[in-house]
Amino acid sequence: MSWVIKEALNKILDQEEGYITFPAGQRTPFALVYPNSYHVGMSNLGIHILYKLLNERKDIACERFFLPEKKFEAEFIKTNTPLLSLETQMPLHKFPLIGISISFEMDYFNIVKILDMGKVKIFAKDRSDMDPIVIAGGPCATFNPEPLSDFIDVFVIGEGENTVQELMDVYFSAIDQGLSRDEVLLSFTKIPGVYIPKFYRHQLNENNQLTVIHLTSVPEKVTRQWVENLDDFDAQSVIFTDKTEFGGLCLLEIARGCGRHCRFCMAGYCFRKPRTRSLEKLKVNLEEIKKVGKKVGLMGAAISDYPEVDALCKDILGLDMSMSVASLRADSFTNDLADSLAKSGLKTITLAPEAGSEKLRNVINKGINEEDLFRAINIAVNAGIKNLKLYIMIGLPFETDDDIEEIIKMAKKIKDYREKLNCRGTITLSINPFIPKPFTPFQWLPMDDLKNIDYKLKQIKQSLKGIKGIEIIMESPKEAYVQGILARGDRRVGKAIYDAYQLGGSKKLKVSLEQNGLEDSFYLYRTRDKDEVFPWETLDMGFTKQYLYDELLKAAEQKKTIKCFDGCNRCGVCKHSE
Repeated sequence: MSWVIKEALNKILDQEEGYITFPAGQRTPFALVYPNSYHVGMSNLGIHILYKLLNERKDIACERFFLPEKKFEAEFIKTNTPLLSLETQMPLHKFPLIGISISFEMDYFNIVKILDMGKVKIFAKDRSDMDPIVIAGGPCATFNPEPLSDFIDVFVIGEGENTVQELMDVYFSAIDQGLSRDEVLLSFTKIPGVYIPKFYRHQLNENNQLTVIHLTSVPEKVTRQWVENLDDFDAQSVIFTDKTEFGGLCLLEIARGCGRHCRFCMAGYCFRKPRTRSLEKLKVNLEEIKKVGKKVGLMGAAISDYPEVDALCKDILGLDMSMSVASLRADSFTNDLADSLAKSGLKTITLAPEAGSEKLRNVINKGINEEDLFRAINIAVNAGIKNLKLYIMIGLPFETDDDIEEIIKMAKKIKDYREKLNCRGTITLSINPFIPKPFTPFQWLPMDDLKNIDYKLKQIKQSLKGIKGIEIIMESPKEAYVQGILARGDRRVGKAIYDAYQLGGSKKLKVSLEQNGLEDSFYLYRTRDKDEVFPWETLDMGFTKQYLYDELLKAAEQKKTIKCFDGCNRCGVCKHSE
């Protein structure tokens, strides 16, 4: 065991407030893993929610694991030290339960790495009664767990607050009965929202058409779970450290889900319907946050959509607190919200038109127009927020060269408009390739060719080059295409993930696919048949496949779908939950 590593972990703890430890032997250890750095992981509100939820039980001692910094990896190898928990420096393989929260596809390679460094058997099929049970949840687990099914024993599908509690209750009951590992896993299948891959067999014919066969004793479909009343569960930071993306902030979730029906957005479909915390509950949360002297970071799909956002802002300022926000919509941005953000020191407003043309915004059902965008810019400038960041996608369905030109025109037009308002702040265009995702109307469509994406990026950069005050940042197109493979991958991709890890990481995925007899074009560049069975179809999000296909047809005709409203049963989610 390396004293250098233990000292580094203790140093992290010394800079934290709010972590919990329990005397050894009193509770069953649970390893809570975020498959990325401490800096990224502790910026994730889900980790805080689960940490509190599990440690509030009387039978669980939850401890955290993160991907080690590069400079410490050699120390782990040199000293043969397994990955250690933050709280008590206990090796990962000693934990009977391992829970992994997965938010991003690019972390799939890190999952393999963490299991390997933790000396846990990487493949689920190799684990015996003496090995940990590996559980995964979070957005990626909900959308398409299949690429990770080689490595994970149990997937929690949907929002986990209720499911995790049931999972732990069933686990302890099974252990008390002396059940074997397979019997424990089989008992988990009785819990709504729990998917055990080993009980579902995926068969592909010579044309790569998929058939899913399940044991008669397990559900044919696993239904996504969601929390109906958010006030039943707290959702705010419980551990505080400056070593995060939001150092000095206490994150507070004010809403969950989104009913805007943006056709590209997997979260909008898989976490529907939209729900909000009551203003009364949030007032209590704010009083708690004030006691620890932190700035509040409001979290939700679209903060400006919170129905009482102006009253909430007044409550925050009334407590002499400052605030920050995760996301805003141009069509619901208010003067009060802008003033509150400006008083809190916000320097940059972030909006997401997603496309430059009205045509493409109709295709994706974004629901904002140019008038909304310029009104929001005006509000921000008048409030004293000088800098502007815009999220843009390229390679969207039905995109033409004219749509790319509209991005360029939009940027120039916004700059001219802001100059008329005597605003000389920076405009940043964050441009990313569009990735079709499961459980969206675009799940049938191919990604735009990588060469086309490179050409379009070059066109935008050259057209805006030299214009003072306009900056362009972009995600790596090659990395986006790795995400594209992982997002809609099937079980065969799991072996390729493992082999890519062995070869050096995500950049080796294409090579490892080829070594496994797979082509990236199968996942990236083909239009799926209407009736193709997708790898993720064992999961039920509450709406039908036909509903999504109808939305695809509406996208092709640039027809709009109005947002969720009380009493609506169009997609089936609300009816499904009754």
